[in-house]
Amino acid sequence: MTQELPDEHKPDIESDEVEASKAPLLEHLNELRSRLIWSIAALAIAAGVCFAFAADIYNFLIAPYAAASVELRGEDAPPLGFVYLGPLEFFFAKLKLALFAGIFVAFPFIAYQLYAFVAPGLYKNERGAFLPFLIAAPILFSAGAAFVYYVMIPMVARFALGQEQVAIGEISIQHLPSVAAYLSLIMALMLAFGLSFQLPVVLSLLGKIGVVGSDTLRKGRKYALVGVLAFAAFFTPPDVISQVLLTVPVMLLYECSIWCVVLMERSREREEAEAAAAE
Repeated sequence: MTQELPDEHKPDIESDEVEASKAPLLEHLNELRSRLIWSIAALAIAAGVCFAFAADIYNFLIAPYAAASVELRGEDAPPLGFVYLGPLEFFFAKLKLALFAGIFVAFPFIAYQLYAFVAPGLYKNERGAFLPFLIAAPILFSAGAAFVYYVMIPMVARFALGQEQVAIGEISIQHLPSVAAYLSLIMALMLAFGLSFQLPVVLSLLGKIGVVGSDTLRKGRKYALVGVLAFAAFFTPPDVISQVLLTVPVMLLYECSIWCVVLMERSREREEAEAAAAE
């Protein structure tokens, strides 16, 4: 028979159990704090370096817009001028740009800190499954940003410059873009396209954990197409070509997502079959 401990020893045992459960939690919180501090420090350093080159980065971002201006107005026309209406508008625009660019620069380090924090709590096969998605996410986001820079911005510029009215009687309406408005536009477009290009990562993760299957994704093609068209109509200039240019790559990524989920399902079936054969 098990001898019951006296009542005076029970509080000590309960206290020891509480302390034993507290220690790992405090260690995790300390590690989380440490990794957050390192991530914020990396972002601050990256943003500071980017701020030193903010004017060069901004000139790089307006290059496709200026090229479209030369194409439409002709090489003999005056160069496209950007204006700022408030005394500190361009300064704050450079601050915003430095933070935006700093996130791009510091993201690999921040992603490593995230992976290093969650990896000890994952099984070996889960770590192997999580790491590819962590690598694919910034690559696809960069692909979406590059798509905006090389495809969407020239189209937006042509559409905007096409609204000008020059030499019509005595009235002239000329496009003079604001530095803050242009930066807000290009950041919004890059964010929207970068997030939309995460579709394979999101759907593959959902397929990995069994939330969605390849059959469900195949049946949902028409709903996905409607959703992408609505998204394109909201974030692109009001012309059919721009909407098609967004819809086509996103739907191709949707099809790639289906194949990724199919491969995961086949791999899971093989593992289950091998496990059954081993038993």
